[in-house]
Amino acid sequence: MNWKFWQKKEEKKKKTKAREWLDAIVFAVIAATLIRWIFMEAFTIPTPSMEKSLLVGDFLFVSKFHYGTRTPATPLQMPLTHQKIWGTDIPSYVDWIQLPQYRLPGISHVKRGDVVVFNVPPISLNDGIDYPVDLKTNYIKRCVGVPGDVLKVEDKQVIVNGTPMDNPEEMQYDYLVYSKNGISNRIIDQYNLDVVGYENNEGTLYKMFLTSDQVEELKKLSFIIDVKEYPHYGEGDWDPQIFPKNKELFPWNGDWYGPLTIPAEGATIDINEKNLFIYGDVITLYDHTENAEIKDGKLFIDGKEVNQYTFNQDYYFMMGDNRHNSLDSRYWGFVPADHIVGKGFFIWLSLNANKSGFSKVRWERFFNLIR
Repeated sequence: MNWKFWQKKEEKKKKTKAREWLDAIVFAVIAATLIRWIFMEAFTIPTPSMEKSLLVGDFLFVSKFHYGTRTPATPLQMPLTHQKIWGTDIPSYVDWIQLPQYRLPGISHVKRGDVVVFNVPPISLNDGIDYPVDLKTNYIKRCVGVPGDVLKVEDKQVIVNGTPMDNPEEMQYDYLVYSKNGISNRIIDQYNLDVVGYENNEGTLYKMFLTSDQVEELKKLSFIIDVKEYPHYGEGDWDPQIFPKNKELFPWNGDWYGPLTIPAEGATIDINEKNLFIYGDVITLYDHTENAEIKDGKLFIDGKEVNQYTFNQDYYFMMGDNRHNSLDSRYWGFVPADHIVGKGFFIWLSLNANKSGFSKVRWERFFNLIR
């Protein structure tokens, strides 16, 4: 019998400082991982394909809850990493376990005009590595076509289902700018000009990526002789880099493209030479159809030739706002629904690598919503 029941039990041994720090770090990592997975993930803009809508050096949050977050397909991964451990070439994951992937309910769906972050599909754009879907390289582009749309580009204008699409306010194309005596750095900074090259040794001919407003402003300057569109492919000219890369069937280029029907879940197509060029990779690589292969211009599933095919998921068509400086769906094709990561939400920081000190920070871009 315990005759000392009135005495307080001995207090538990206090945690050491090291243990308290360890518990705090573990809690922070778990919380950050859950927030990153379910609600928001931070991204940065490394390339100019979306300028001037998004600038190199913009840091943004991408919403996962708009379209619904994806369940993890690759669970054996170091938290808060993507393909590699920070600052190394060591993979941050092992693919011993691959889970089926599902999308939780969202508050919206991908719409035309949305700025979308997605895992870019082709292996060639993933350092030649066949990453799991959720670990493929992240791209950010504007959605210009949703499932079932018929899309074409006529003289740089995107047309969807027969109707010209509203262009982003700060969409850019490339131009040749002719000046009398060169353009000073002060003018370049003042007008926020994106100078990408000089076309002659005298420094009086420049190649620039410009918005329509910048073109009009430059034309007003007394020392600017002319601003002309940079020469590109014309109607009927074939660009061998353009998807689906067949001159006879698709003599297209970036400014004259399509028409092209974007696959929708449940839509059925006939299997023929033209459709296999357009949708062959979709069927064999991304549509979750096992044992699908193309041989001698024919489609076989489980070893049997098929003459029609029904798509298992939706697909999208993405383009950058910097239309002549964007590696997008015109070059590599469709984005499967299970490759969609989230919606560009707002900019929380923006840094100009060409400046220093406080002028390095683009204060006016803080907390701007992405449109």
